[in-house]
Amino acid sequence: MKPILIIRTGHAPDNIRARHGDFPHWFRLSARLPLPRVRVVNVAAGEGLPPPQEVAGAMITGSAAMVTERAPWSEQTAGWIRAAMDIDLPLLGVCYGHQLMSHALGGRVDYLPGGREIGTLPIELLPGAERDPLTAHLPAQFRAHTTHEQSVLEVPKGAQVLARSARDPHHLLRYGRNAISVQFHPEFNADVMRAYIKRKHHDMRREGFDPHHAFRQVAATPNARRLLRMFSRRHGLSHD
Repeated sequence: MKPILIIRTGHAPDNIRARHGDFPHWFRLSARLPLPRVRVVNVAAGEGLPPPQEVAGAMITGSAAMVTERAPWSEQTAGWIRAAMDIDLPLLGVCYGHQLMSHALGGRVDYLPGGREIGTLPIELLPGAERDPLTAHLPAQFRAHTTHEQSVLEVPKGAQVLARSARDPHHLLRYGRNAISVQFHPEFNADVMRAYIKRKHHDMRREGFDPHHAFRQVAATPNARRLLRMFSRRHGLSHD
């Protein structure tokens, strides 16, 4: 069987990774991917991606990097995304992966006006989401973990916006029959979200946010987490 790619665009901070694991582990568990089929490619470290025709699907992780830096590995991955779209490969991008997919397909990424978005926040579905195969099962509003400074400011032509937060109007996008991306983090659990808030509390205070309030608002996000499982199940990637 063809492998399932986890395209690694970065890694969790050392203190979080030591206690909670790292991005590929979180994606594999949340999406219920069969370990023998998972292939992790660390594009940020210069590892090459196989041709899209040789894989069953791909998930693109978050990163501390910025899409606007236009790093060579990032731009090369953007080219790979375009090739994968040409063959309708199942694709799911998260955070940096979300922004990179939009950038690759003609959208515009830059810093979110008003500063970072971080914490467990309400996400609102938009009209049309009730007809999408991956969001039809979700409630009109659900909670999701977020931590990002950049965002998709302009969506690619033809992309459908399925969900938003109070500050970011483009939290969930569909680009085609098999390709979606999310700005929030469905792979995070509450402990990981708390760890990120603790790590960022000085930055949050400097930007006028209350880290203690954000910490108290952290909660489980079962609906957001279900999105990864539904994606992998729909495309025959999970072991369910």
